[in-house]
Amino acid sequence: QQNPEQPKPWGFCLGQSFGGFCLMTYLSQVAHPPQICLFTGGIAPILEDVHSVYTRLWKRVLKRSHLYYEQYPGDVRLVKKICQRLLWRPVPLPSGGILSARRFLQLGLGYLGSSPSAFAGLHKVLNGALVDPFCDDVAALEFHRSFLKRMEVDQSFDDAPLYFWLHESIYADASHNSPTQWAAHRAYEDLVKEQPDVWDYRQTCQSLDNDKVPTLFFGEMVFPWMADGEYSQLSGHGLKQLAESLANKSDWPALYDTSQIKRILHEGTSRAAAAVYYDDF
Repeated sequence: QQNPEQPKPWGFCLGQSFGGFCLMTYLSQVAHPPQICLFTGGIAPILEDVHSVYTRLWKRVLKRSHLYYEQYPGDVRLVKKICQRLLWRPVPLPSGGILSARRFLQLGLGYLGSSPSAFAGLHKVLNGALVDPFCDDVAALEFHRSFLKRMEVDQSFDDAPLYFWLHESIYADASHNSPTQWAAHRAYEDLVKEQPDVWDYRQTCQSLDNDKVPTLFFGEMVFPWMADGEYSQLSGHGLKQLAESLANKSDWPALYDTSQIKRILHEGTSRAAAAVYYDDF
């Protein structure tokens, strides 16, 4: 007969991406955490400040962008041309929202990661964007409707608004990293101030014939402007106010306890192993 007072921890738990952050919280706070913990690409940087984390991520994005352009050098000019067109006049999307240059560059989130076919997928999307890709008159450039629909599908938040609202909050560990205050955006703005000729897409896209300075994509980050109308699912009806409130929230509870994690793993209460993706964003 089972003792109702006897702890019944999970035998096994897999933490993928954000799930790994959750699993580290289990190890920090749960009295009887899972006996076996496997992490796949989800180890929280609990000893780093979130601004530094995103600064390093931006530099990783730079490397991946350059690797992409090395494989598809003809897309350097194409991406710049698309950005010029969208800076001149953003395009309304079929189901709402606006395709701006910065939203366009967020394609990097889904296509610059570690999938072996990711670069080929991005190349296919880009080369199906313009009705006449050989036209150099920015004002005359038109987008295929199928491309605009593809942007909506690839960047949909219909069923995942929490991904946007709480994206940076998973780093907010009590007073450490609270408030997050749009850390990815702040890190980008700092890089732009330091090297605008490298990081500022508004500047780099102006030189169509300079293949040495490509326009960089963005990575897995969220930005305050995403709630300003460019993403219809995230804008209006108090949604921007909610996003700003979460970004500026300073009283988040503690998430991680390094002493507790070390003790549990050392005593063998739980065992853990991790797989880290080399090209993860």
